[in-house]
Amino acid sequence: MKKIPVWMDCDTGTDDAVAIMLAHSLAELDLLGISTVCGNTTQDHAFHNTHGLNGLMGTAYPVYRGAEKPLLKELLISTAFHGENGLGNVELPIPENAVFLQEKAWDALYACASRFPQELRLVATGPLTNVATAFLKYPDLPQLLHSLCIMGGSAGAGNITPAAEFNIFVDPQAAEIVFHSGVKLVMFGLDVTLQEMLTATDLEELRLSGGKAGSFTHACLQCALQSVKRYGLNGVSMHDSCPVMHLVHPELFEGEEAGVVVETRGSVTNGKTVTDLYSDKQFPFKNALVMLKVDADAFIRILKKQIVSLG
Repeated sequence: MKKIPVWMDCDTGTDDAVAIMLAHSLAELDLLGISTVCGNTTQDHAFHNTHGLNGLMGTAYPVYRGAEKPLLKELLISTAFHGENGLGNVELPIPENAVFLQEKAWDALYACASRFPQELRLVATGPLTNVATAFLKYPDLPQLLHSLCIMGGSAGAGNITPAAEFNIFVDPQAAEIVFHSGVKLVMFGLDVTLQEMLTATDLEELRLSGGKAGSFTHACLQCALQSVKRYGLNGVSMHDSCPVMHLVHPELFEGEEAGVVVETRGSVTNGKTVTDLYSDKQFPFKNALVMLKVDADAFIRILKKQIVSLG
């Protein structure tokens, strides 16, 4: 079986960590590298956490540092949901054999895409600062990639403001560059990612599974679970696992081609992904496949199975 080459760009917080574990667990995927970006947490924490996941999983995926701050804005992080360190205050030590690579995230990504032209799937689960930087430095990169699957945006309401989803809001200028790059783009926004969640019961099942991955998932999501209870929810949406799951199980998802523009100038609407999905007036282009539905039960069943499989 020929594996699917994958690169992940993450602001490694709680749901990014689960997405990385999912990518590692899926036999169909060949995870070639992980780049870290600021967003859920600082670059230092994201970089540390990703190396810590290598230690947890017994892997040695190359990890590359990327952006320390958004292109133009001040960095906004999410400690209420992801804790002070990004992993719900769970500490994962960096393994003793960790290799600290000096190559920057955008250069390493381009080199990898050049080795796998029109094959490499880029999965971005944080703000798009690294991706935009790579596209600006290497104008041929959007065409070298097979596709870019992002967790970000919303065709409806936001979660950091009434209009904007967190990842896009943190660096809307970067998102604007990416959405206008011509890359084959698949958007997993709040429309679809809020449809599935790991409940408190699911997390307890994972804790009792006896494995390190299950125990870690339970522990690192407790901060997020307490955060969402304020909104009457009894579970944590696994936003960042959606684009990873889609690579192997596209049959779980439904979406529509749409024109999408990122608002970068409005004060109330800054960071909003404006789509023409529900409008009589259409944009003169379709630049993204916007995912809108997921088989939530199947998604969670597969996700739990894969986490348990890591032992």
